[in-house]
Amino acid sequence: MNNLDYGIIGNCRSAALVSKEASIDWCCLPKFDSASVFAKLLDDDIGGSFGFIVDESYTTNQFYLENTAILITRFSNGIDVFEVIDFMPRYHKSNGGYHSPPEFIRYIKYISGKPVLKVAYNPKLEYAKGVTSTYVKGDFIVSLNNEQSYDTLFLYTDLEKNAVLEGESISLTSDHFFLVGYNEKLFVPDLKYASLEFERTKVYWLNWMERTPTYKKYNEQISRSAMTLKLLSYDKTGAVLAAATTSLPETIGEVRNWDYRFCWIRDASMVIKVMSQLGHKNIARRYLDFIISLMPDKDEKLQIMYGISGEKILTEESLDHLSGYKGSSPVRVGNAAYMQKQNDIYGILMDVIHQLLAKFSNDIENGEELWTMTKGIVWVVSKHWQEPDKGIWEFREGDQHFTFSKVLCWTAIDKALKVAKLLGKTSKIARWQLLEEAIRKDIMDNAWNDKVQAFTQAYNSEDLDASVLLMESYGFIDAKHPKFVSTVKAIERDLCHEGLLYRYKTKDDFGLPSSSFTICTFWFINSLYKIGEEQKAAEQFEKLLSYSNHLGLFSEDIDFKTKRLLGNFPQAYSHLALIETAINLSNVTPEEKVKDTLG
Repeated sequence: MNNLDYGIIGNCRSAALVSKEASIDWCCLPKFDSASVFAKLLDDDIGGSFGFIVDESYTTNQFYLENTAILITRFSNGIDVFEVIDFMPRYHKSNGGYHSPPEFIRYIKYISGKPVLKVAYNPKLEYAKGVTSTYVKGDFIVSLNNEQSYDTLFLYTDLEKNAVLEGESISLTSDHFFLVGYNEKLFVPDLKYASLEFERTKVYWLNWMERTPTYKKYNEQISRSAMTLKLLSYDKTGAVLAAATTSLPETIGEVRNWDYRFCWIRDASMVIKVMSQLGHKNIARRYLDFIISLMPDKDEKLQIMYGISGEKILTEESLDHLSGYKGSSPVRVGNAAYMQKQNDIYGILMDVIHQLLAKFSNDIENGEELWTMTKGIVWVVSKHWQEPDKGIWEFREGDQHFTFSKVLCWTAIDKALKVAKLLGKTSKIARWQLLEEAIRKDIMDNAWNDKVQAFTQAYNSEDLDASVLLMESYGFIDAKHPKFVSTVKAIERDLCHEGLLYRYKTKDDFGLPSSSFTICTFWFINSLYKIGEEQKAAEQFEKLLSYSNHLGLFSEDIDFKTKRLLGNFPQAYSHLALIETAINLSNVTPEEKVKDTLG
């Protein structure tokens, strides 16, 4: 199957995607959202990559070193065997900070026989605009682009540099290394240095995973997803990216191609909620600091998304010189959605604030700022909850009264009340309770449709929408409430296709989607579990897990027909929902399944 068969390596500063054959086809340096230095993913011909050429007798096997983000690709023809060990260095420094330079290391481990390979090193700086010149210079190989804007890249290796650059055959009899970095090194690295960086990085990830709880079932999937979410966090600010890529299409050959290397408040808040459930407090606390830093004025409205360094203007442009993934253009950088109004983000943010105060109340340093934010959020919601918006799916035309947005406005007030009680601030409770009740009544009166026997996508609509499944998760309605059970059944009838869910079937700005938004299927499986259909939920979950790539990674979408992965990759949204669903279902034992079947 033609799939997104890539692994991700990273160090919370940037990331790279490594193909099954150990070709680095996507990497941006020095940061996640910088211009690419390798972008074959978005243009086979001119994008640039860093791989290895072997004869057809070799097969490859790719896997992560257990409980780490270190990726190993093993090349073997039965006799001649070597491994490419890929990682971005990350570990604690003695001053309490992190060593996470803008570079990656490829450690070539000799295993047996007499393996022969050629190196295919072809960086294309600045999204492959202009000409990148690469040549040997003393201790390193340097790549230079000074046409569009000045940029450089450095390659260090203990192999003969001209042989590397010219793609000559190289026989392996021992270990070797490559280090590709954005900066020229002050001291020339050697094999011992590369080996030490590997060991330190391995220890960092093993220690990080040690803090993650273990579960009866799906432990491997939960662990890999947790590490993937960690890899999508930007250490410098605390921002969490939606995905590591731009413009991987929702449908091959169509134009739903967006840049996801930004921090959506909704996606990131959901990630933080899950990560704090897993006990990773630092990532949660740093994200809160990021949000607080974005809100200098009490009346300043929250954008739906920001740059990972807090940028508020994310101008969208097309890179027309790139042909796009499998020819799917345009390739976009920036994202015009930053200007949209989505009323749900306040509820999601308030939910995270409540969760962190409830879990780590003795540990939260900025309680006064959080109380100020809470009051500000309630004020904004009270002024704007009755207005239409673009909704969770970011329709680019026409505002509506979306049910999900209204439910999250209710959530904002519900969680604000809980925070007020936690902090002993009682003076506003009576007034806030009246607002909470008014929003609840409005939703119950207008979002339910008797004809379809479900809560619908928007007020006065018959269209269904997978996002309303979250009404239960946010505590708006009980899982066993007849109207929620009926909604789950209606969504299954209308939006489920061979076990995969449409977000909606409303014709949007680009026509009817032909791929399933992965997180929606996880939401549906969770809902089945909650309404008591545990066996069905477990079966659907196993089926969905089988659609991941060879490393257990998910993108944003899955094609209904071919089941191939589509959309930006790896997708934080998909992996946070996988964790939530897996934790719920890890408690379903075979005995419980039998009991469920019998009645």
